[in-house]
Amino acid sequence: MRALRLVPAAWACALALLMLGPALGPGYVLTFDMVWVPDLAVRSDFLGLGPALPRAVPSDLVVALADQVVPGMLLQKAVLLGALFAGGLGAARLVGPSVLARLVAVSVYLWSPYVVERLWLGHWPVLLCWAVLPWLVREAVRYRDDGRIGAALPLLLLVGSLSANAGLMSAVTLLAVGLTARRGAAVRLLLLVAAVNAPWVVAGLLHADAATTVGTGVFALRGEGSLPAPLTALSLGGIWNAAVVPGSRESVLAWVSLHVLVALAVAGVRPARRRLGRRTAGALLVLWAVGVGVALWSWAAPGSLGWFAAHVPGGGVLRDGSRGLALAAPLTAVLVAAGAERAAERARVASGELVARVLVGIGAALFPLVMLPDAAWGISGELAPATYPDDYAAARDVLTDPPPGDLLVLPFTSYRAPDWNHGRRVLDPLPRYLQPNYLVNDQLLVDGVVVPGEDPRTPQVLDALAQPDPATRSAALEALGIGIVARELDVATTSAYDAELAGRTAYRGDDLELIALAAPSEREPGSGSRAAVALAWAGFAAVLVTAACNGIHNIWRANPRKRRRK
Repeated sequence: MRALRLVPAAWACALALLMLGPALGPGYVLTFDMVWVPDLAVRSDFLGLGPALPRAVPSDLVVALADQVVPGMLLQKAVLLGALFAGGLGAARLVGPSVLARLVAVSVYLWSPYVVERLWLGHWPVLLCWAVLPWLVREAVRYRDDGRIGAALPLLLLVGSLSANAGLMSAVTLLAVGLTARRGAAVRLLLLVAAVNAPWVVAGLLHADAATTVGTGVFALRGEGSLPAPLTALSLGGIWNAAVVPGSRESVLAWVSLHVLVALAVAGVRPARRRLGRRTAGALLVLWAVGVGVALWSWAAPGSLGWFAAHVPGGGVLRDGSRGLALAAPLTAVLVAAGAERAAERARVASGELVARVLVGIGAALFPLVMLPDAAWGISGELAPATYPDDYAAARDVLTDPPPGDLLVLPFTSYRAPDWNHGRRVLDPLPRYLQPNYLVNDQLLVDGVVVPGEDPRTPQVLDALAQPDPATRSAALEALGIGIVARELDVATTSAYDAELAGRTAYRGDDLELIALAAPSEREPGSGSRAAVALAWAGFAAVLVTAACNGIHNIWRANPRKRRRK
């Protein structure tokens, strides 16, 4: 029986390995927004002190510190594999002791359009949030009952809050399930949520005027194939970027999957409610409604969502509507698992044979894989890792002691599709590979619509590149605080995003060159900004210390004999 209880964990591990496949081999998985490098340098901009809206706070600094201990390549694979495994296992823990229900919950939660599309798009902080949501639900229930924070709750909240959107979803989940009428317990929970999210909240407030509110509609929930957008949301799909939608989601399989999942979910309402209890079931229903509601809002009324993003501080976090469907995933997995268990039990009663229950359970656990077969083996090879060119390491060595000023990469475009990355599109990794603070073009082209960037220097750089001669261009870039320019020689572009500059050639290889400019202007954040950011990060660190202290305390309490000996 003990071995049987390990089956759901083994199933979660097997599905995670199957989904990642070649991504676990040597090299770095570079896909769209997912950019990992061997050693991400700690930069002041990662604290939230740069001129642009810091959307990668706190994830960049956390990675930069973590890869001082674990090499970047290994760290990326551990994060991806750990997220998928933990997410599946967490869903299993929500549905009770039944092995059948746990296996189905693992499959439904892990092998879903949401996970595949976000993984392909490179939103690993969102996947970490998705992974911890079931565990947060469990910890929130425990906290609601006994009022003790413990070690797991702060740590889970930290892991699930490495980006603004992820932090918001983790906070909403914890508060919806764990908030209690006891004043002291409620205050502690609110303070915990505030401390964990303080870095991105404070950095966002310092850059509130840079938030993008144009082009909200291009990030709206979309239908997949012939499946309309509202029905796509029910199946936890509908990402705005059609390039990361698996082919099976545009076929009849999407319809079959939706009908079966809805039927099982309806059948599982009563047993799931009994299992979860009224309060927890109600909280999960609210989370489901919020997640699906925000996704549908982005589809049905993108104009009003744009207004909300423009006039409500932090409202821009909601512009990618389908991202919020992570909130709907826990209840979906619980309902479908409960429905599958009910169907399996009815099959056993009808046939009088236990084997009928087993077969129905196995079929329900395998059903998500059959409906989304191209998610296997690194999304059909789309996650094959790549190796950085030798010039990248050579350029980094040259910039071990970087000159004053920020780094600018030319051509001044955000995404690349280099041959060494198998021709796949990815956010330019060179700035992150090198060491200085950097300035990149954060404009985004979606369906012919240019979504403005959030760094005020982006249009100024384009103006500088349009100057008539190299000396004037360099002087204009120096005035913007640019001290070093890296030009990627193997990237084709138009003249609007590249131009010759006057400066000293610090390095030149086959793939790139470094040009040192003469006298960049220094940019220094104000003392008030530095103090606010320092206070925010102190709160973030305090949560980590709290988790560690609580963990040590729990270990100490669990060993009373050793204490008596002393």
